[in-house]
Amino acid sequence: MRAIRLKTEHLTAPMGVDFTAPQLFWNCEGGVRQTAWQILAADDGGNLLWDSGKTEGAAMRAKWGGSPVLAKTSVVWRVRLWDENGVCGEWSESSFETGIDTWCARWITGDYRVNRKKRYPVDCFRTIFESSNVKKARLYITACGLYEAKLNGQRAGDVILAPGITDYRRRVQYQTYDITPLLRSGENVLTVAVRDDTDTVPLSRGKQKTTRGGIWYTPQSGIWQTVWAEQVPEHYIQSLLFTPELPEGRIRWMLTASAPKDARIEISYQGTPVTEGVTDEDGCGSAVLPPEQLHLWSPEAPNLYDVTVTLGADTVKSYFAMRTVGTGIDAAGHPCLLLNGQPYFHHGVLDQGYWPDGLYTAPSDDALIYDIELMKRLGFNMLRKHIKVEPMRWYYHCDRLGMLVWQDMPSGGGQYNLLTISAPLITGIHLKDSHYRLFARTDAQGREDFTRELTELITQLQNCPCIVLWVPFNEGWGQFDAKSAVRLIRRLDPTRLIDHASGWHDQGVSDVKSLHVYFKPYRFRPDKKGRAVVLSEFGGYNLPVAGHTWNTKNFGYKGYQTPEALGEAVKTLYETQIIPARRAGLAADVYTQLSDVEDEVNGFVTYDRRVEKLPEALMQAIAQELRGD
Repeated sequence: MRAIRLKTEHLTAPMGVDFTAPQLFWNCEGGVRQTAWQILAADDGGNLLWDSGKTEGAAMRAKWGGSPVLAKTSVVWRVRLWDENGVCGEWSESSFETGIDTWCARWITGDYRVNRKKRYPVDCFRTIFESSNVKKARLYITACGLYEAKLNGQRAGDVILAPGITDYRRRVQYQTYDITPLLRSGENVLTVAVRDDTDTVPLSRGKQKTTRGGIWYTPQSGIWQTVWAEQVPEHYIQSLLFTPELPEGRIRWMLTASAPKDARIEISYQGTPVTEGVTDEDGCGSAVLPPEQLHLWSPEAPNLYDVTVTLGADTVKSYFAMRTVGTGIDAAGHPCLLLNGQPYFHHGVLDQGYWPDGLYTAPSDDALIYDIELMKRLGFNMLRKHIKVEPMRWYYHCDRLGMLVWQDMPSGGGQYNLLTISAPLITGIHLKDSHYRLFARTDAQGREDFTRELTELITQLQNCPCIVLWVPFNEGWGQFDAKSAVRLIRRLDPTRLIDHASGWHDQGVSDVKSLHVYFKPYRFRPDKKGRAVVLSEFGGYNLPVAGHTWNTKNFGYKGYQTPEALGEAVKTLYETQIIPARRAGLAADVYTQLSDVEDEVNGFVTYDRRVEKLPEALMQAIAQELRGD
């Protein structure tokens, strides 16, 4: 038995470890079961730092048991294992290096006068220094933005998007690079290029802002979603799309591959085979499910079918659901939203998907599940994923747990134009979004990038049953040519609904009339075009919870100091405005918001997800009233 894949703080041979007693990890090969281990660790001078001795246990990890490791110390550690028969294996070796104990460097910045309308990035720092007879050299560096460091024209390290993440619990303080081989005797040139484009270019970025505060949040960069590598055969399955058709109970499929013909489709439900089929030369096909095996999907019954697709040497597993969405007329004669051909009220909450430790990145899969399950416990059946695209795991959990999703496209364009954004609130006028200057969309490349990214968004998420509505634009932020966006979405996905301009600047072309109301009472009015009316944002009542706030400055639309006062206010809001509107014809509501986010303390739960602010019984009673139970 031998230890493999040795890691320190989940990293392979890291430098700049900020722990004096790090955790060590390994896997094992050979034998059946590890029964004991021993670790020997020494510094690069050969001084023994830790001898664990033979330690009984099957866990393939150990907390440092020697003396605290000093700063800027290189450590070589070895581990050997004993198997279930008591046979000792050979030594395996790895290393780590601790970082600095005190950061003493000063920020490199330009001598610029502050102008809030402009950005002044330090494009490049360059310095020349002398060296000779250097045995070991390290570069400790960080930046407020992306950077690339070079010594004598050669990149320091292999990090592309720095700064990154050091471990799973906190953000990096600095990066450490071994620059010994890059040094040369005599003159050396160190250059560092820095750039932070967060809100200075027309990229899609959502609510990230370099000067954060209020409704604007801390920017982030680098890879924040799941990345993996997969070995595939010559002909492999690239993507799958399943489209249900009701009431005939037909499921259509489309497979994308280099040679998609004759792929085998096997469909089962809860382990029982249902039907099967093959793909034609275009990768398409269909099957009608037996009536006794037709199980519709809804938030109350999130039924999923399992699928196995085989194409030559490649096999993938997936799933689909039998569900349809649309618009129609309810029993009272009101325009409404349909689920599986029946009127269905969308009772939702705004979900921005921010986390205090990882910002866009959730700390764990369980954290994603908690948010969804909490909203279901509070009686909600829909989440509006607000100007962010989540990892696929989040949509999978919505699929299997039963949660409708309204999916926003992240906003982009130029600087936020308050006059344009607030025009409908002040004057009631909805501007034509072909006026690119008014909507900060004069950059042609930015418009082209947005259209391409919108296409990619729909293509990536199109197979998720939970998604029932697309939202390309929100409150006019970077809105342009919404009519063209609607045509594009309908061409890509004719099976779902569209809210083309959530909030205002309605161009009259989507499936719903979408309103945001915060600072005045809401009174229902039918849409003149006969569309379903949705209140896609409202509420935003805030309650700071001592010990669970992100900042000393708190933001919200209406503040309260106790959970009791907040609960009474929310109850009154629904009873006097939302429930009467529902009876008058309102088709959906979206409360702001799921969790606190930085300065905003208007969530149902605190930013750290530790304190739930309102009782389940109260929110469940509201949900029952809205459903008409």
